[in-house]
Amino acid sequence: MKEKKRVYEALVDGAMEGLTDQALYDFVKARCPKATSRKIVRASLLALMDPHLRDRNILDVIYALAIKHRLDGVLDGEDEEPDERAQPSQAANQNMPQLS
Repeated sequence: MKEKKRVYEALVDGAMEGLTDQALYDFVKARCPKATSRKIVRASLLALMDPHLRDRNILDVIYALAIKHRLDGVLDGEDEEPDERAQPSQAANQNMPQLS
């Protein structure tokens, strides 16, 4: 949780300085070198849910960054959670009759 909070703070600070898109992403990566796209997306969602953050421009910038990096991960095949439907479980295969 501590890492997500640091990424969140870097994200909000960069957006408040007027950074957008790749410049904001680079700013966050400079302050939190271990931050992955996934962590940045999660921190972005945390920022979007923050009731104290009310500036529409900052929220729009953070939202755009989250969407871009979430879609980049999906389109590049870097989605870190495997698709459970693509791989049938071993237990399901054990009960299937063999076709001859």
